[in-house]
Amino acid sequence: MELKELYRDVILDHNRSPRNFGRLEPADAQAAGHNPLCGDKLNLTLRLQGDRVQDLRFEGQGCAISTASASLMTEAVKGRSREQIARLYKEVHALLTASTEVPSADLGKLMALAGVAEFPARVKCASLCWHTLNAALERAPAPVSTE
Repeated sequence: MELKELYRDVILDHNRSPRNFGRLEPADAQAAGHNPLCGDKLNLTLRLQGDRVQDLRFEGQGCAISTASASLMTEAVKGRSREQIARLYKEVHALLTASTEVPSADLGKLMALAGVAEFPARVKCASLCWHTLNAALERAPAPVSTE
């Protein structure tokens, strides 16, 4: 199986059966995100334990890339500290934008998002969940928009 096919299968799987879908009650923080370009809407709730994201859930509706990215993100950040999440976000951003910076961390399943860089209009779909997570961690009052 070719690597691109494997990545496509991971995206399709996470879109069809998103992990950590739903709402956490009670939650320590939450944020809403919206991508007006394609209509993706995301609500993220999380529970912190000190500096770490103990648990998180997302709900909403969006395109396959948006849903899969949120599902992959929730798996990747659970149990990590804010500092680790910030580094991971930087790596994923480099991956999504095909910047000259080569992702150095082992991104695991997040590597499935590598193909998004070939479609610049979809970068916002894949990064919405990350911006929403940052807003939740910062307890930002306003909804996040990719515009």
